[in-house]
Amino acid sequence: MIKQFRKSLLLIIAVLVLAACSDSGEEKQKSASDAVQAAFKSKPKDANNSYKDIDYYLPFGVEVEKESPNNIILKNGKKTYILFYNQHEQKDSEVVYQSTVKQRPEWDFEDTYKNDGKFGYMLMKKADNDAYELVVGIGGVKLTTETKSLQSDAAAMMEIAKSVKFKK
Repeated sequence: MIKQFRKSLLLIIAVLVLAACSDSGEEKQKSASDAVQAAFKSKPKDANNSYKDIDYYLPFGVEVEKESPNNIILKNGKKTYILFYNQHEQKDSEVVYQSTVKQRPEWDFEDTYKNDGKFGYMLMKKADNDAYELVVGIGGVKLTTETKSLQSDAAAMMEIAKSVKFKK
């Protein structure tokens, strides 16, 4: 009886410790926001890709799958990113942000950033499969994906968004 009690107590303690050590949704959102803010304030990466209206940077492993006016579909393994741009909106514009927020008024997390005449943002919504719909953008540029890797994807997406330069 005492052995069974000890095993049960040990199991309960182990579950509590594991629950305390795992990241909560709020902690994941906060760390992703911190990563996005750091990328937003950093120096833009040099462009290594180009399309009709824009030059932009892609991190190692990210490839262009399809290009069309105002949308570029990016792939990194099985993960898909959508790069949307409106070349008529400057880096301080809130038009794309406002229209994205209006499309889904019940975002789980929403953060905005301003620095050096630029307006940036991050939006998150919990998806069905322990993943998040993640939207990151600056001015007339936004990237969207579904991910379980919030912090790393959010930072990489902001690096891409920040690197976009519109051609004249």
